[in-house]
Amino acid sequence: MTTQQLIEQIQQKKSFLCIGLDVDLTKIPTHLLGLEDPIFEFNKAIIDATHDLCVSYKPNVAFYEAYGIKGWQSLQKTINYITQNYPEIFTIADAKRGDIGNTSSMYAKAFFEDLNFDSVTVAPYMGKDSVEPFLAFENKHTIMLALTSNEGAFDFQTKNVEGKELYKVVIETSKSWRNAENLMYVVGATKAEYFTEIRKIIPNSFLLVPGVGAQGGSLQEVCQYGMSETVGLLINSSRGIIYASHGVDFAEKAREEALKMQVEMDAILNNL
Repeated sequence: MTTQQLIEQIQQKKSFLCIGLDVDLTKIPTHLLGLEDPIFEFNKAIIDATHDLCVSYKPNVAFYEAYGIKGWQSLQKTINYITQNYPEIFTIADAKRGDIGNTSSMYAKAFFEDLNFDSVTVAPYMGKDSVEPFLAFENKHTIMLALTSNEGAFDFQTKNVEGKELYKVVIETSKSWRNAENLMYVVGATKAEYFTEIRKIIPNSFLLVPGVGAQGGSLQEVCQYGMSETVGLLINSSRGIIYASHGVDFAEKAREEALKMQVEMDAILNNL
């Protein structure tokens, strides 16, 4: 998917919502557990109920790898279902990969060619040769961790390096990498005050923003400081939507929560 196609979806749906498919068998409705593939059936119901309200789905790969080969098969069935039934949806493999060049090339091949995701999250700690193999894929996007929403982010990301915070050095450096136009960045919503500084460095790049809702981030603040001319934001919500109910009405309740966010996003877009 091209960036322009993603922008068009945001304009058509009046939404920049990304729904995280972080499926935990201990949290999904118990009536699904007797099915052959409860993870996929849960995802399928959530997707069917919310696809018109969001522009992206983001399975966190760890939640599938934890269940071995069956979990990986559930992930593959999920991405295939989205691609075949809702091809306009932007898909994100939340894998946070990042290794030496040859290894990163294989990770990229796995997510972009085998699973056919539109994008994958990566960790930039090992530098450009661990990220550029992902960037080499045409019409695929690499979403690099820049400033995360967890408590430990302050251990390294905001430390001064020669008078500048490390996250700024990382973002600025990444702009010089080959095919950097395919980069997006992860910026946590709980760090809304940093968005102004980040937009000075990358004014037009898309930002994947976790942390709104359950983690306490404010959608209004993120949009105030982080929105670009083409919106440039994908606001992720996982638990607040997919676990809105643990009963047989789980998909219906997920839609209700997704609709609340879409309505709020629509109002923000109308005020631009």
